Amino acid sequence: MTLGKNHTPLPQSGKPVLATRHAASLALMVVLAGCAAGPDFERPAPPVSETYSSHADNALVTPAPSAVDSAQRVVPGMPVAAEWWRTFGSPRLDALIADGLQHSPTLAAAQATLRQAQELQQARAGSTQLPQAEIGASAQRQRFNPGALGQDQDPREFSLYNAGVTVSYNLDPAGSNRRAIEALSARADTQGFDLQAARLTLAGNIATAAFARAQIAAQIESTTALLANIEEQRDIARARLRLGNAAADEVLALDTQTEQLRAGLPVLRQQLTETEHLLATLAGRAPGQGDVPDFALSEFTLPRDLPLVVPSQLVRQRPDILAAEAMVHAANADYGVAVAQMYPQLNLSATLGTQALTGDALFGGQSIVWNIIGQLTQPLFNSGLPHEKRAALAGFDAATAHYKEAVLEALRDVANVLVAVDTDAHALAAQSSAAAAAQGSLKTMQRRYQLGAASHVEVLIAAQQAERAQLAVIAARADRLANSAAFYVAMGGGPVPAEVTE
Repeated sequence: MTLGKNHTPLPQSGKPVLATRHAASLALMVVLAGCAAGPDFERPAPPVSETYSSHADNALVTPAPSAVDSAQRVVPGMPVAAEWWRTFGSPRLDALIADGLQHSPTLAAAQATLRQAQELQQARAGSTQLPQAEIGASAQRQRFNPGALGQDQDPREFSLYNAGVTVSYNLDPAGSNRRAIEALSARADTQGFDLQAARLTLAGNIATAAFARAQIAAQIESTTALLANIEEQRDIARARLRLGNAAADEVLALDTQTEQLRAGLPVLRQQLTETEHLLATLAGRAPGQGDVPDFALSEFTLPRDLPLVVPSQLVRQRPDILAAEAMVHAANADYGVAVAQMYPQLNLSATLGTQALTGDALFGGQSIVWNIIGQLTQPLFNSGLPHEKRAALAGFDAATAHYKEAVLEALRDVANVLVAVDTDAHALAAQSSAAAAAQGSLKTMQRRYQLGAASHVEVLIAAQQAERAQLAVIAARADRLANSAAFYVAMGGGPVPAEVTE
């Protein structure tokens, strides 16, 4: 509809002109009531690129690093399981994550914040979308001086009683209230996505800590065996020194190695204890409560298939990106509120009540009073409104920039973890080959020792090399597990059960 273009002959009498104006005003208000100031929110366009890194293909396939380690492949389009941590095959890990999701104070705080945001949105909707009704009653005693009205009479004292119901409603022709409710709803969505992100992060942290606990325990076991080996070699060197068959420098070198390894064990035990404390805290328990599983690397199964979603789908799945998008939506609605403040506001109110000089007459037929008020206001001069509008627009620009930053960070996370999955497999393959070679050297040296062609010291040195190679294998296997968990987190996890966001 275009106003001011079509001309209609004017009515010939005053009454039709007045009726036409009233109808036109009413029609304009109805049209405005169905509108909301400011632009409607449009979701940001997804990334155009369908690849994450030039160093790793989306359909990545890693070979089996050794006879006991499995191959792994990245499967584009494969859905992410809701409870993705179950792919590691550890019932004890599943139980610990379930405890964490149920008892974590971090999640409890996120759930409470979500409820708060939802209630604020409902409160604003309830106070603006429906008429407001209030009931009131009053009684007052006052003294009136007729001289104030130019009357020569004695002052009078009387009582006045009032009771009534007032109904009011803001017609909101520019949509300020609707935009404000939209902003609160978007912020509630943000809190919901933050809750999903906290849940995903908690599961990832528990899994990573469990893998770290298993790695440290294996390192302590291997280091203890290595220390016993070097101590035996040092004792032999000391005996040879007493017999004059060894130099003091050899004994001192072995003493240095022994004490360095011995000094490393308390550090490893401290790391093990701290990791157990971390696991207890993540599960919502006090560190002193204990009852943390003694995870071992052997109880975990490496997921053979890792699900991959393309970037255009990732931005519609990762909760941190969705939270940033919801904040853009809220900023867009805030801008609409600022724009609506510059348009007319229409408030309607009506009061029906009684008014009498005595309490007994308060509900008599002659005591009924009423009024109907329609108030239309239009800002005429308010130098602050344009600044508020520009401030809201700047807030929208900032939220948009934060969204773009969240998308770029998410793409970088996935690109890094793709490269890490590939690197871990090759690193484990190299370490497994080195460990196999060290074990072969040890077996050869043991056979030579049995035949008298090698000394016991040479056997001990070969055993030390085998233990050190095994330490590297332990670290590489733990890295594969940890980066596989990081892959699931980078994908945004799977669908979140409804009860998590309630």
